Amino acid sequence: MTPAERRLWEAYPSGAWVDLRDGARDDPAAGGSWGRGRTVRASVVIALLLGVRGNRPGRVAAVRLAGARVVGDLNLTDATIGSKIHLLGCHLGGDVSLSDSRTRGVRMRSCDIRSFAARRATIDGLLDLAGSTVRAGVYLDNAHITGQLRLTHARVHPIDPGPPRPMPGERLDGGPDAAYDWREPWTRGPVALWGGGLIVDGGAFLRDLHATGCLRLVGARFNTGLHAQRAVIVSPGSHAVQADNMEATAAEFSHGFTTRGTVRLRGARIGGVLSFDRAVLSAQDRALHLSHMQVDELILLPASIEGEVNLNYSRLGVLFDRMAGYPEHVQLNGLTYESLRGQAPVRERLSWVRRDPDGYRPQPYEQLATYYRRIGHDADARRVLLAKQRARRRTLRFPGRLWGRVLDLIVGYGYRPWLAGLWVALLLGAGTAVFSHWPPHQIGLDESRRFDAFTYTLDLLVPVSVFEQRGAWQPVGWTQWLANGLIAAGWILATALIAGGTRVLRASNSP
Repeated sequence: MTPAERRLWEAYPSGAWVDLRDGARDDPAAGGSWGRGRTVRASVVIALLLGVRGNRPGRVAAVRLAGARVVGDLNLTDATIGSKIHLLGCHLGGDVSLSDSRTRGVRMRSCDIRSFAARRATIDGLLDLAGSTVRAGVYLDNAHITGQLRLTHARVHPIDPGPPRPMPGERLDGGPDAAYDWREPWTRGPVALWGGGLIVDGGAFLRDLHATGCLRLVGARFNTGLHAQRAVIVSPGSHAVQADNMEATAAEFSHGFTTRGTVRLRGARIGGVLSFDRAVLSAQDRALHLSHMQVDELILLPASIEGEVNLNYSRLGVLFDRMAGYPEHVQLNGLTYESLRGQAPVRERLSWVRRDPDGYRPQPYEQLATYYRRIGHDADARRVLLAKQRARRRTLRFPGRLWGRVLDLIVGYGYRPWLAGLWVALLLGAGTAVFSHWPPHQIGLDESRRFDAFTYTLDLLVPVSVFEQRGAWQPVGWTQWLANGLIAAGWILATALIAGGTRVLRASNSP
């Protein structure tokens, strides 16, 4: 054994620390040049963890090693490990594998590690890679961590994918449709953290993490929340975070969380808050893909966002947003929410629902009107529904657009019934003036009648003659056309008033 291995051998039964640091050359990134006095073979660590030595009576055996150069692969696949592993400031030039193992807490803090894999492993306690640099990916798919997962201040790089290979039916000529097979057909781009199916009971802490590949967390479950404040995820592929169907009690992508690539949480279930407060998000096409989610509260207050936002078919309890934080394109079709916390006037909300790149969709207007009606803002609800009809009109053919403009002009599609009253007043005034100057002839001369232009015009406008003026007087010349027009306008306005009044009453009586 080397001197360092002998010290570790003697310290293991009591779990004592073996500190090989000299204070001069302690950077783990340069650990490949450390000499024999700081070198420990991985096989020695494996032998100790697999029970070649027992614990000292009254003490707990553990590997606690600082400032060491660990040579070889630390392969503990399929092992059952009863001792804790705690490495601090070490250089591990080989791969670390705990796949399919069952172990107690594993801590490799501020280390330089080639790759770390704990696929399908059960870790009874803490998995701590805080401050470490992992150069070829962290693999935690289908692992179960009963304590916390800590990647705070870690730097994680993906495995070198090698030369690109074409996907079936796709090309590699660098054109807009170019695509790459990075050894995995279900992802586009290198992956730094593989966590599909991962279960973390005690909270996942990715604060200040720096990753140069995708975080793949499809189907992961974080029973005490996912916390990624100030993390920086720069992906050369299309996705920075891929977490379809993720479940968490809370998820914090906030306070300077920065990505280059799509953040995809399609179908996620968040029992508390999903926050993008002061996040910096950018992607070539879609910055946030948050469709089909169920979230108690979504805080969408990014510092900046470049790329489309997709909220289609998600169900939110509370949406806390700011209109200035949205990009040009926002997909809202099928989105439902109970409350809006952003202080935005109705005109800005209408601008929000118009940003769908696919054009007019009725549901976002109806959902917004439902929200305004529920909080007692019936006027705002009618304004939204009027805007819906106007947006729909642009999708119709010419006859439909023409008739829609008529309805809009006369009664605002029934949401502004007072317009019909204004038209009645204008027509009544015009008819009174005309018939006062060009009075009609009396039809029956056997009785004496006094003509009143106002009453006559009003009787023409009322669909059913009330004052019996129509049958008593006959317009002359061109005024006959005016009389017929007033009769037709009266029917149209009466129908519109009835329809508008019915719609208003129905809206005001709805829950």
